[in-house]
Amino acid sequence: MKIIFMGTPDFARTALEKIIEAGHEVTLVVTQPDKPKGRSGELQVSDVKACALEHNIPVFQPVRIKLPENVAELKKYEADIYVVAAFGQILSQEILGIPKFGCVNIHASLLPKYRGAAPIQQAILDGEEKTGVTIMQMAAGMDTGDILIQREITIDRDETGGGLFDKLSVLGGELIVDALPMIERGELTPVPQDEAKATKCGKLSKDMGRIDFNKDAETIFNLVRGLNPWPSAFTSFNGKMLKIWKAEVVKELDGVDGAGAAPGEVVAVYKDSFAVKTGCDYLKVEEIQLEGKKRMLVKDFLLGYKLEEGTKLG
Repeated sequence: MKIIFMGTPDFARTALEKIIEAGHEVTLVVTQPDKPKGRSGELQVSDVKACALEHNIPVFQPVRIKLPENVAELKKYEADIYVVAAFGQILSQEILGIPKFGCVNIHASLLPKYRGAAPIQQAILDGEEKTGVTIMQMAAGMDTGDILIQREITIDRDETGGGLFDKLSVLGGELIVDALPMIERGELTPVPQDEAKATKCGKLSKDMGRIDFNKDAETIFNLVRGLNPWPSAFTSFNGKMLKIWKAEVVKELDGVDGAGAAPGEVVAVYKDSFAVKTGCDYLKVEEIQLEGKKRMLVKDFLLGYKLEEGTKLG
């Protein structure tokens, strides 16, 4: 198959690499324009662009893919199909109709659940026990196209957003490589999505990580996992931001009666952890990062900081 690949971040790079390894001819890579990074403002190329350059594949970086001159540019390159993964722009109906086999998208959820920008993290935030990847025949709406093929995986109890991201990026690359020859042979039957079961998720923001200890410990536990490594779950300690990187839910604490404690109050301090009262149950914190300091285990933190029962976080 001759392919035009559209994508931007590392999730998409994995799929591009798998497609190249499988022997398909990628005639063009389309990715977002280079963006300035940090205080220096130095332009940084996307992960997908870096991969394309390594393989000597032409790169196209339109600000708005829908403009007539950009559509005309796409038509200059032969392609049987367009493969899209986390590209970051909506394709017009005109673009969707250019290649023989249309445009397919690699989406990191079991559609119709979790349409939108952050399906990987949202699955963990919601406490899901499974997720997966969908190869979808693209339509004009946001992740609304027909399902071609899906593959499911289990979400481990201690899985983080970053860990699940890595697993699904590999799974997405493997699944698109399996799907392409089946698409070419007409072996995949498009299945319309059940709109009644559709859910949406927005982009991640830093403020999403602010912990509300009035919520139950399970919800906070999922927040800690889902937003690791970015934007991270956080509270405050002595006026400084305190990120929580690892924790677990505890329903009862031996020798501790936290019934009178307020949400956010430290009710027990151990050698390697401390427990915080929540709206329901307790959050046992094991790994943290105080503002201006490195990420560390609680046992190391307690060597340099005094944390007493009754301390209020948040």
